[in-house]
Amino acid sequence: MIVDLRSDTVTKPTEEMRKAMYTAEVGDDVYGEDPTIGKLEEAAADLLGKEAALFVTSGTQGNQIAVLTHCRPGNEILLEADSHIFYYESGAVSAFAGVQTRTIAGYRGAMDPALVEAAIRPEDQHYPETGLICLENTHNRAGGAVIPVSNMKEIYSVANRYNVPVHVDGARLFNSAAALNIPVSEFTQYADTVQICLSKGLGAPIGSLLAGSRQFIQSARKWRKRLGGGMRQAGVIAAPGLIALTKMKDRLWEDHENARILEAGINEIKGLKVINKVETNIVVVDVSGLHINSEQFVASLIAEGILSGTFGPSSVRFVTHFDVTRSQIEDAIGAIARAADSVTV
Repeated sequence: MIVDLRSDTVTKPTEEMRKAMYTAEVGDDVYGEDPTIGKLEEAAADLLGKEAALFVTSGTQGNQIAVLTHCRPGNEILLEADSHIFYYESGAVSAFAGVQTRTIAGYRGAMDPALVEAAIRPEDQHYPETGLICLENTHNRAGGAVIPVSNMKEIYSVANRYNVPVHVDGARLFNSAAALNIPVSEFTQYADTVQICLSKGLGAPIGSLLAGSRQFIQSARKWRKRLGGGMRQAGVIAAPGLIALTKMKDRLWEDHENARILEAGINEIKGLKVINKVETNIVVVDVSGLHINSEQFVASLIAEGILSGTFGPSSVRFVTHFDVTRSQIEDAIGAIARAADSVTV
């Protein structure tokens, strides 16, 4: 048996999602005629507390459309040093939007509002204009850390004083809401735009949503078209997304609980140490105590039927999700212990 803990992107659509895909009412979305897309976008806007939303193919596309819509070439965007937009999106903000990045080192993914304010450029012919501030919640490379609402509020206040918009990469924002047991709109009230991913913890097979003001989404729709993201009878992929958005968010606490069980089990294994504060569904483990690197340990895990991912030279990441049960987590702990024993013999 294989237990896949590489990412929450590996989930398969549920039977209900598959049936919804088959029976979805569809139309040409470029003409604005797909009713299932309309329902999904309306539901997303309502949940996120925004006027409108736009269905996009991926979280990366949603983030890039946000930057393209907010900024103009030559702008500078501020973002956390390990953020997904900076770290994992192939330099797209410079390739597409023609903007440069200015990174700020955060604490567990959260930027100090004072440092954000200090980084906003004054008016000077030598400097680029600060076009956008980007936040990420939960923060992937900070181990699924929840960025506090209070931190977002302070940064949003700073941004408003300087008339700079704020965008949230909320690929796992519903995990943050589940962790704190608050509505997701408690976070999004402190952002002008937000991107959420349907194909991570929410379990849909494809798609993300970008939300903001009606005027912003109208402009974003044109950028989606420019990027080749205009879709036709897209209701077949929006239908499982609607189920993900309305039903799957309510079970994320199970993934968080499984992550804590995994954390406790791994911390009992000699040579391994969980190095992040496990708040959501990500567990990051330091394997240096085994005197091997992360790639070697990932290979040893594969031999035991566990799939994971490297997260640095000596770090390995495990992600819990809908397709991994409590009993599989317990089995995984035993397999991880065997893998650790095998490399220390």
